[in-house]
Amino acid sequence: MDFNLRRLGRRVGALCCGVGAAAVLTLLLFGRVDAAVAVAAGIGCGIANMLALMYGSERLLDSGNRLAFGLSSLLRLAGFSIVAAALALRGPWWSLGPFILGFFFPLATYAASALRIFRTRA
Repeated sequence: MDFNLRRLGRRVGALCCGVGAAAVLTLLLFGRVDAAVAVAAGIGCGIANMLALMYGSERLLDSGNRLAFGLSSLLRLAGFSIVAAALALRGPWWSLGPFILGFFFPLATYAASALRIFRTRA
């Protein structure tokens, strides 16, 4: 079985979009609009972070430029932190929790999927 990490990233992104949509719809059914917005923003930012981290890691392996990788990581995290802070300031303070859950769900799913692939290949 030949695997492609970019294809895995797209597959995990699609899976996370589906899970996120189901979570958002469930929260909206119960009238939790603030939590639904936080989860949707978290999933969106989490997928963008996962893909940016994946592509940045590939560039790091190709070029070996650790400084560029470190700076891009800092800028990426600063940008997503601004989104989280804006959600917490706009809505109730607890909206940061659903955002963080949504933000780390794609990265955790990608890591678990990649680990499963690497273990079966080793």
